Amino acid sequence: MAYLPFNDDDIFTISEALDIAEDATGNFYKFSLGQWKRHRYDVKTLASLRANEIAQQAFALLNKGARAISGLESNTKSRDFYFICLQDHQILKALNRDKALGLLPLLVYVFTHELIHIVRFCNFFQRFDVSGKEKDKEEAIVHETTFEVLENLALPKLDYVLDSYQGHRICDMVVS
Repeated sequence: MAYLPFNDDDIFTISEALDIAEDATGNFYKFSLGQWKRHRYDVKTLASLRANEIAQQAFALLNKGARAISGLESNTKSRDFYFICLQDHQILKALNRDKALGLLPLLVYVFTHELIHIVRFCNFFQRFDVSGKEKDKEEAIVHETTFEVLENLALPKLDYVLDSYQGHRICDMVVS
């Protein structure tokens, strides 16, 4: 099946959205530049996705891998590395379905959501490999946190995106 990829103009928007999402997420967690560098990730679009990285229901998939890091010592260490796999076809389909959405604010939402997952995994707030109710709970927490990160950001059409995904923020959380 052929999927519609982002065009060249969209790639610039992706870069801009990632910058905004990194800044907003970093400010929320009060990260320094050095702290951000501990959270290793890269972004892939449809053009570079493998078949098992293509989803039919999500705007992005988060994959985890490991990269060998050679340090000053003779030992080589392996570090977690995340790939934000954008689902061009799903994002473009949503934009065609709902003309009130904008590519930039939607991507800012998607990137912020995925970056929050990465922060939570890297800081051991949540394991990457959970399933079932634990995964659902993680998604609800991340949707709520995404809203908190972005609710006061001045970006045209972002309020519409936040309102559109309001139902995803409902979550049972017990603090003990």
